[in-house]
Amino acid sequence: MSKSASFNDALLSLALARVSEQAALACRPLIGRGDEKAADQAAVNAMRQELGAMDIAGTVVIGEGERDEAPMLYIGEEVGTGNGPEVDIALDPLEGTTITAKAMPNALTVISMAPRGTMLHAPDVYMDKLAVGPGYPDGVVSLDMSPAERVTALAKAKGVEPSEITVCVLERPRHESTIAELRATGASIFLIGDGDVAGVMHCADPETTGIDMYMGSGGAPEGVLAAGALKCLGGQIWGRLLFRNDDERARAEKAGITDFDRVYTRDEMVSSDVIFAATGVTQGSLVAGLKPRGDSIETQTLLLRSSTGERRIMTCRHPI
Repeated sequence: MSKSASFNDALLSLALARVSEQAALACRPLIGRGDEKAADQAAVNAMRQELGAMDIAGTVVIGEGERDEAPMLYIGEEVGTGNGPEVDIALDPLEGTTITAKAMPNALTVISMAPRGTMLHAPDVYMDKLAVGPGYPDGVVSLDMSPAERVTALAKAKGVEPSEITVCVLERPRHESTIAELRATGASIFLIGDGDVAGVMHCADPETTGIDMYMGSGGAPEGVLAAGALKCLGGQIWGRLLFRNDDERARAEKAGITDFDRVYTRDEMVSSDVIFAATGVTQGSLVAGLKPRGDSIETQTLLLRSSTGERRIMTCRHPI
């Protein structure tokens, strides 16, 4: 293992894009087939194989679950050849397993990478999340505000009426009261059925997506992935872990978390430069889905680097 190897994000980002692409390609035969587990496993297998060939000394800090729950890409698993920089890896081999099984929009393969010790080791629990795009003062909204107060504050900062604010919310029964309060302000709500990493990322480009803010509870690991994306794209995100029982608190303690009420900012969830790749599986608003092109399959990947602010949309044709 080369502990002195530098985090060359320019070179590593291209390799990371291939990891994301291969995971997406592995899902193609399972789009619309109704088998969520098979689609997820296909993505996991392909992502694990590609990561194993990378010249890194990688540790999965956001993965498929605890070691006893996931045979591959589990939290703490070491990946790569060992001959390269020490890095943290956060991944979701298939964000939107249900979306893929039903052939619905915005299923992605997602992975990010940063120098060792710079990503929050978030346990597999819920996180209360709030995100806005770039261009606003720090702390323009907060988790301590009510949903209505957030809309009012953001509208004031944007110079518009609350009715011109659009909020992305994961459609779940637990969010019914939030949705009702948001609608009472006159704000528009963009409901998503799954895929809240993409949901948060939509805030970073409101002129294209029409979405100004994301709020609601979802997986904490996805919160860290979304923080990495916003570190590259611009924008703010806040997250507070939510615990339903003592077992979940024990998971957090195992990950080194002792302040259960802490609100994490974007730069506390990802504290250094990060690279991020997301490849479309089904057609989406961030990137295109997999497309047959004669004797090849076309992928589209969003590749981001926080150190430079570069955003690449990479289209690649893969021979069948």
